[in-house]
Amino acid sequence: MSTQQGAGATGPLDIVSSVVRQWQTVHPDIDTGPMEIIGRINRCAALLQQAEDAPLRHAGLTRAEFDLLGTLRRTGRELTPGDLARETFASGAAVTKRLKQLQERGLISRRGDTRDRRVSHLSLTKEGRILVDEILPSQLAYEGAVLSGLGEGKDAQLSGLLGELLLQLEGRLGSGPH
Repeated sequence: MSTQQGAGATGPLDIVSSVVRQWQTVHPDIDTGPMEIIGRINRCAALLQQAEDAPLRHAGLTRAEFDLLGTLRRTGRELTPGDLARETFASGAAVTKRLKQLQERGLISRRGDTRDRRVSHLSLTKEGRILVDEILPSQLAYEGAVLSGLGEGKDAQLSGLLGELLLQLEGRLGSGPH
């Protein structure tokens, strides 16, 4: 077993441990270590998405919408819809739909390109900038509370390990930021 809380560990077992135990019964000769890691990452992601971030929900935003607003805020410059799709790892169609909603709420403004009418440049409105700046501290506090059960130093350790995995995947799959 390659992880500490694997199917052979004592103590509370998560749902992935149960799945791994079942696979080991069916195929005892197969190393389930990768399943333990990827399965837990996927399960955590699904649960975090289900929880819907409370501060964002309170502001009437989805995580995906906040990611677009946050990208415009942190870059501090105008971006095209294509730039936003690359930065947020979202499809162009999804970005277009979200941008329309954010523009209708008065949180972003759109400026046409003087040389190419097909291109638009997006920026935060004053209201959008204020909203991001108001939400960010409470959103980070919420995320901190979600991670608080890890114990001292484990969040940094997990962040480092996930960062290493992300770099490896981005290099292998070519999906890193452009």
